[in-house]
Amino acid sequence: NQNINHPVYLSPILDLFSGEILAYEINEHPTTKTVITSLKKAIKKIPSLEYRTTIHSDRGIQYQSLEWNVLLKENKFFKSMSRKGTCLDNASMESFFHLMKAEMMFKKYQSKEELISAMKEWIRYYNEDRIKTKLKGKSPIEYRKFALAKILN
Repeated sequence: NQNINHPVYLSPILDLFSGEILAYEINEHPTTKTVITSLKKAIKKIPSLEYRTTIHSDRGIQYQSLEWNVLLKENKFFKSMSRKGTCLDNASMESFFHLMKAEMMFKKYQSKEELISAMKEWIRYYNEDRIKTKLKGKSPIEYRKFALAKILN
């Protein structure tokens, strides 16, 4: 994700159940360290489940690194990658990026720090306040809590 004057890279982890951004990291470059940091943050939030957790990514070199693959294996995560040249394989994430760009990237930010701050605030808004019809009119976090309450009761 970038503004012409201030390029930055966003590495989000999206929960396909609720649409929530579980974790993210923002950096100037799409490095292995950036994606590892966001994955480690997400791992702390994902409960141990009886079924496997699948992490889907594009084919970027950082997602093919030994460190990424070891971390997935250690946490019993299954790796899924988009087919080469097939962005539709990653449609949910592409949709998230489209929303973010449409709703906040129309403005020119005065500094990289201002852009990053705006991105963080937008992700908070997206997770906590932005309702979705497919989530029964709830935000991603509200929907996760709603679904957990139904399961636990």
